[in-house]
Amino acid sequence: MTPFEVPEGDPFGSHNLPYGVFSTPESTERRVGVRLGDHVLDAGAAALALGSPYASLLARPTLNPLLATGRTTWSDVRRALTAWVTVPAHREVLEPLFHPLSSVTLHLPFEVADYVDFYASENHARNAGRIFRPDAPEPLTPNWKHLPIGYHGRAGTVVVSGTDVGRPSGQRKAPSDPAPVFGPSARLDIEAEVGFVVGTPSQQGKPVALSDFREHVFGLCLLNDWSARDIQAWEYVPLGPFLGKSFATSVAAWITPLEALEDARVDPPRRTHPLLPYLDDSLEEPTGYDLRMSVAINGQVVSEPPFSTMYWTAAQQLAHLTVNGASLRTGDLYGSGTVSGPEPGQLGSLLELTWNGRDPLELLEGKRTYLEDGDVVTLSAWAPGPGGVRVGLGDVGGRIVAG
Repeated sequence: MTPFEVPEGDPFGSHNLPYGVFSTPESTERRVGVRLGDHVLDAGAAALALGSPYASLLARPTLNPLLATGRTTWSDVRRALTAWVTVPAHREVLEPLFHPLSSVTLHLPFEVADYVDFYASENHARNAGRIFRPDAPEPLTPNWKHLPIGYHGRAGTVVVSGTDVGRPSGQRKAPSDPAPVFGPSARLDIEAEVGFVVGTPSQQGKPVALSDFREHVFGLCLLNDWSARDIQAWEYVPLGPFLGKSFATSVAAWITPLEALEDARVDPPRRTHPLLPYLDDSLEEPTGYDLRMSVAINGQVVSEPPFSTMYWTAAQQLAHLTVNGASLRTGDLYGSGTVSGPEPGQLGSLLELTWNGRDPLELLEGKRTYLEDGDVVTLSAWAPGPGGVRVGLGDVGGRIVAG
């Protein structure tokens, strides 16, 4: 079979075409690639071979130049790529420019400018509240239904899928301990999230409106925001997450453009509190996404969180992120926060799946409360596409190694 002969219903068919950056065994040069089935098209080489005006954008070692161009160019390039891989007249020229996915090395697809992590799942927030504040009359904090809670993370430790994650060390102190101790985290966790990649920058002092979400956000990817719960519990009062989060955040090697997810757009859950005007999306087009996620530990699926249940949308998160006048930069990344559904099999963290270690998971390798060295965590997902076909999102995986 040629690279063009993608099986019917393949989630990475011509309806998808996510972007990544790859190198080959013959050359360490990094190149922008587009995935079609189990192959990667060298997008820059294809553009040059076909005399495309987009060659200067695609013949780069990172996606950032393309991200910076804006929605009109994103749409034009996507139309061109779709024609290149579907019009038979291009096949003879393009076939040598495909590489088997199994033969290439995938790299971080864009240079991360800033990283922000949100806390947008009501199910996750309620579970966390019940775990950490069991005597509180209300699990949610008073501000939760009024704004998307978030914090600024560390962009320099965002890594591509497949990168080993070293177990972090830091201070920790159990309530019964007389003093803090230093050592490797004993409660290393996952957070199954979706990351949104900003393309078009904005001016400082000018907030981004809900309606401009698709003018600024290029696409999305799966994201695992690894968390050292014991380090975090001791350090986070009163300023929030720090060393318990900043050691590693894994993202998928493939960025799915928003245009590939038109059929997956859905309304968010019913809002229970009135929203301030800059967050009120009652008259806006739907900006929720029906993404069906899966969390596997050592190949065994332990949870299937539904992204459609997220209370706060990516558009609201972007509006809130900039409402104080903060500017966007090309390559900004923001995470949705842990995705958890209402059912026991839909929880996006071990904190919830084991109820903070009280109820261990039964895996083929034995029981787990939190991650052990050697464990491999893989997040995968798909979304409804045109004509009933699935749109696949690139997996994000990482193996825990001793720090």
